[in-house]
Amino acid sequence: MTTTVKLTVTGMKCGGCENTIKEALTGKKGIVSVDTSHGDDWVEVEYDETVIEEDDVIELIEAAGFTVED
Repeated sequence: MTTTVKLTVTGMKCGGCENTIKEALTGKKGIVSVDTSHGDDWVEVEYDETVIEEDDVIELIEAAGFTVED
């Protein structure tokens, strides 16, 4: 079963930052799709919740150098 979450992410300044986040998530087990907007500070991730949890998605984004807001 897939779930989509839209997270507020700070620290993205350009398309390169968007690509960094996409690269950090794309190809990871359970990630279905990733969309980003550095201008609006969000990342939308569709993932298989039987394989990966939202907290894991957040950790991947933060490990790439960005901050996920509550």
